[in-house]
Amino acid sequence: MRPPRATHRLRRRLVRPVPLAVAAALVAGTGALVPLLANGAESTCRVDYSVTGQWADGFQGAVEITNSGKALTGWELTFDLSGGEKVNQGWNGSWSQSGTTVTVKNASWNGSLATGGKASTGFLGSRSGATSTPTSFKLNGETCSSGVDATPSSGATVAPTFSESSSPTATPTATQTATSTPSATATPTPKATATPTPTETGTTSAAEWNPPSGIASQLDQTFAHMVSTYSDLYGFKNYGFDQIMATKGTINYCVRWDSDNPVTATLRDKVESTVQKQFGKWITALSENGKGYNQWPYPSVKVKVVGWAVKDRATLKWTDDSVDIYAGNLDEGGAPQCSPPCGRFFHQDGNYSQCPGKEARHYDQSLWLTKGMGFGGAGGDWGQRLDQEYFTSAMDQENVHIYLHEVGHTFGLADFYDWTPTPDVGGFIMNAGSATQITEFDKWMVRDFWRHIKNRYGY
Repeated sequence: MRPPRATHRLRRRLVRPVPLAVAAALVAGTGALVPLLANGAESTCRVDYSVTGQWADGFQGAVEITNSGKALTGWELTFDLSGGEKVNQGWNGSWSQSGTTVTVKNASWNGSLATGGKASTGFLGSRSGATSTPTSFKLNGETCSSGVDATPSSGATVAPTFSESSSPTATPTATQTATSTPSATATPTPKATATPTPTETGTTSAAEWNPPSGIASQLDQTFAHMVSTYSDLYGFKNYGFDQIMATKGTINYCVRWDSDNPVTATLRDKVESTVQKQFGKWITALSENGKGYNQWPYPSVKVKVVGWAVKDRATLKWTDDSVDIYAGNLDEGGAPQCSPPCGRFFHQDGNYSQCPGKEARHYDQSLWLTKGMGFGGAGGDWGQRLDQEYFTSAMDQENVHIYLHEVGHTFGLADFYDWTPTPDVGGFIMNAGSATQITEFDKWMVRDFWRHIKNRYGY
């Protein structure tokens, strides 16, 4: 994302479960893939299957397909999990299961497999006993030679881990320019900045800042790391904090429905209630005993969905005027977008004079739901982008953890792909894949960020 007046590191990433290249590193030392079946010259494909992690009642599987036959314009892989396992969700393909037979079909962007071409995909599964080993794989009905490593790496006994990945190349990282909605544009290179002056860090007294002693040092390390790697941490003025302060306690969303799946009024309302609940978890983290912590002025924030953007108005199955509708307004990548004149990202000065509904109908953030995006997301001051099917299927969960992670970026918090504080603080939502809910460390990180920038509002 490239803000109109400032650049910042926090806004681009595509979080995905461990790709096969990473999975191979995870299982290093546990033995090479063991060939299970070889059809010699007659085989037109190969499948390499790995269990990259497992925990008490679940596991993560990674699959790499190699096509050695004629070029394919679409593919379908089938195999059996005979130990009672169930595929819950997958990425880089459409996953389903009937009895013991698992089927994955190519996604819209990775159906073409040239001779010698490869496709990587994977899934999260549940289990009640030992994880079984598939013994046969078929690609478009043809039996493939295969290799399996069903032994996860040592220590892989917690929830599935995640890693940054640039694939699929057809799915842009969520960057944004001042004249268009998020698209695959270059992002600024983070650079070190000078150590903040006392006026930048505010005048928080010891009584106002009392994190648990076991994480105080790690919090200091984390903020110092962000200062050194963000291009303009103190100069950037469109964090979630800024948005809430500008509206005096309200966040307006516009949903970018990048999908042809129909939306009923019931689904529309459930999307709004889900965002209200999940966004509110970060506001709760900024509060204590019903009051904002360390002078945070809004222990509750009103979250509203004020608009929906779609390619075709017929996708929306309601006729009331409770929200603004933007139909056929597409960005340069062909995705539906909400009206720029109404978006805070484009008008951080608060001038919404060209918005049809003026300031009352402006939106602060976009919830960009993309069909077939895969198990991952992106986030920043412009909003959050997630897989549409993942988000709508997770709305009944207590924690929609990918969304929670991306909202953390909206509030300025960093990723932890290449650095973590010491000593280890355990799993936390901003260390993608290590936790599925906002933890104590996440809570104190967002409080610490507020502590360092609150003086810009006179606190």
